[in-house]
Amino acid sequence: MNKIKVLIVDDSAVVRKIFSEELSRYPDIQVIGAAPDPYVARDKIVHLKPDVVTLDIEMPRMDGLTFLKKLMKYHPLPTIIVSSLTPQGGKLTLEAMDIGAVDVIAKPGAAYSVGDMSAQLAEKIRAASRARIVSRTEKNADTGSAEPLRALAQTSNKVIAIGASTGGTEALKAVLTKMPPNSPGIVIVQHMPANFTTAFAARLNDLCRITVQEARDNDSVTPGTALLAPGNYHMILRRSGARYYVEVKTGPMVHHQRPAVDVLFKSTAQYAGANAIGVILTGMGADGAEGLLAMKNAGGGTIAQDENSCVVFGMPKEAIKLGAADKVAPLDKIASEIIKMV
Repeated sequence: MNKIKVLIVDDSAVVRKIFSEELSRYPDIQVIGAAPDPYVARDKIVHLKPDVVTLDIEMPRMDGLTFLKKLMKYHPLPTIIVSSLTPQGGKLTLEAMDIGAVDVIAKPGAAYSVGDMSAQLAEKIRAASRARIVSRTEKNADTGSAEPLRALAQTSNKVIAIGASTGGTEALKAVLTKMPPNSPGIVIVQHMPANFTTAFAARLNDLCRITVQEARDNDSVTPGTALLAPGNYHMILRRSGARYYVEVKTGPMVHHQRPAVDVLFKSTAQYAGANAIGVILTGMGADGAEGLLAMKNAGGGTIAQDENSCVVFGMPKEAIKLGAADKVAPLDKIASEIIKMV
């Protein structure tokens, strides 16, 4: 078996030790080195040739964002950001994702145990090792806006459900920035730790013509608004009369995830049926595949992102294999496909 070679870059000796010990439990992953700062990391990357780098943002001598910019320019590698669970950590993490990082994990601490972190870190490393590194030029290419929706009175009972994981922060931006102000209500699960979803929703809200906000329990799903599941909470669609709303709750992880796409999609199939449109975007694993099939079987329209435009063709691939996708489309066409279905 070819092991995935990982370099850990973190100024904390404790974090370096925890990550090394935890990752040594997985036979398909090998920690080939650790570095306390980007200068040491630079030399180790050249000599050890890792497949994946985990990178702390806040470090002495050179901060993680500056190093990431240099890395993506001169020696692009799949990089997972390791960040603190703080509002500032969330903002810096989003900047890192924009630069080219493929995923984020929270530092273990009082709110996030080593046990919770271990399996998730291993999954993220596996996903990162398969990731297609996208250049900033490619990401920032303007693909235009979708045509505005019409006949809103006939479509206001529609619900759009979207699920994403690795690479999803940029994919969601690409889709949501094209959605017109009179879009049907949108519900979203993006695999992301707690607190980071708050900053991510605020960032999308600044960029989009629709309103984007982190979901709260009992929030209504209304036209022109997208609700993002908060990190560490499942989000379930419910209906009371003509009103759609979300339930935000804890519960067991599904596919090692909380929030899980399957939880959202299956509830959308149950409560919205043929009024729903499901979209599964880039990500590792199978979360959302069964849920998308449930949506299709309930009469809803379904879309999967195609392989060439995915950072990781995992979740869409599994959905396509199940026959869950009515349409397979490149990322820059997904907003248009949603609007056609509406």
